[in-house]
Amino acid sequence: MSITLLGVIAGIFTSCSFIPQAYKVIKTKRTHDISIPMYCLCTLGVFLWIIYGLMIKDIAVLLTNIVTFVPTLIILILTVKYHVQSQNPDN
Repeated sequence: MSITLLGVIAGIFTSCSFIPQAYKVIKTKRTHDISIPMYCLCTLGVFLWIIYGLMIKDIAVLLTNIVTFVPTLIILILTVKYHVQSQNPDN
C-alpha cells in the first residue's frame, strides 16, 4: 500500500466521522450538548488544512479536508442557530 493511499483512506474515515453527527443535527434540531468553541476550532483547523493542501498541492490533504469541512460547518452553523433560538424563544 502506498503512503498516499494510506493517507486517503485515513482521510476518508476522518472525514466521514462528522457525517452522522451532521445528519443527526439536521434531523433532530438538537444541539444543546455540542460545544460551539470545539466546532469553531475544528472548522477553522479544517479550513486551514484546505489552504495547506492547496499550497503544497497534495490532493489527499485537500480532498479529505474539503469533505470534512462541509459537515463540520453545517454542525457549527446549526449549533449556533439553535443555541440563539433557545436563548430567544420568541423567534
